[in-house]
Amino acid sequence: MSQEIRAAAPARIAVIGAGAIGGYTAALAHWAGLDVTLCVRSPLDGLRVESGSEVRTAAVRIVSDPAQVTPVDWVLLTTKAQDTAGAEGWLRRLCGPGTAVAVLQNGIHQEERVAPFVPEGTPVLPTAVYISAERVAPGRIRHHVASELHVPAGALADRFAALLDGTGLRVHRAQNFATTAWRKLFTNIAANPITALLQQRIGIFADPEMAALTRDLLREAAAVARAEGADIGEEDVSRTLELYAQAPPDGGSSMLYDRLAGRPMEHEFITGAVVRAGDRHGIATPLNRMLLTLLRAVDRELRGGQAA
Repeated sequence: MSQEIRAAAPARIAVIGAGAIGGYTAALAHWAGLDVTLCVRSPLDGLRVESGSEVRTAAVRIVSDPAQVTPVDWVLLTTKAQDTAGAEGWLRRLCGPGTAVAVLQNGIHQEERVAPFVPEGTPVLPTAVYISAERVAPGRIRHHVASELHVPAGALADRFAALLDGTGLRVHRAQNFATTAWRKLFTNIAANPITALLQQRIGIFADPEMAALTRDLLREAAAVARAEGADIGEEDVSRTLELYAQAPPDGGSSMLYDRLAGRPMEHEFITGAVVRAGDRHGIATPLNRMLLTLLRAVDRELRGGQAA
């Protein structure tokens, strides 16, 4: 799309959720000239993104009431997976006959997760998000590394790539999205629960004993992924460990950031997804199940004693 056309009639995007991913993607889309509305639960006094030594403000439209919005071209759902149902009011107002929804959440089976909350027939694009960022305060986002979105190849993916061309968000089209989704889940399976439970940053994986535990944890999940039809093997285990080793040691995970902020965690859609899939296929997952039990105990405390 040429800059002249975009300036004359920019695509209308609504981003639901002002956490790290929502704030960052909304800012990049706005700076590229798209018409962006940021949909939030509580009013914000603005949006600012820190990346490296640069801090920029994004003057996006911020709304906190679904009654204030009308259908748009694209909805980017960036809430935590466990908050999907709570976004239904926004989704019903924002989705019209020509609207498509991209799901920028952790976990697998994103289309099935979102389908009950959008009008029938609304195209839903599952997305594996590779963005390391954290919300350091309401409306304040710190970007650490990466700006990639992986989606299943097809016409909808082509539209999505065209939409975000020039934003700095790189869209990759995957021929086998089941494998892509599980590979993304792999980046979370160890980093999220371990950093959250220990309340430590990614540097913890430099410890040889922690690296060995992580390898066993990932091998257990790899067996489940293969039963689910994903092409996941020992090379994926090694690749994930290398990713952790190369990550900034002061980086974290979304689950760690949630625990530190006292917010409910998304363990059921990461560790829980592995355990439930293992149960479906009769595959034992003792390490992941142990982590899930511990995470549920922490999450109950965060929720004031109430189970998710």
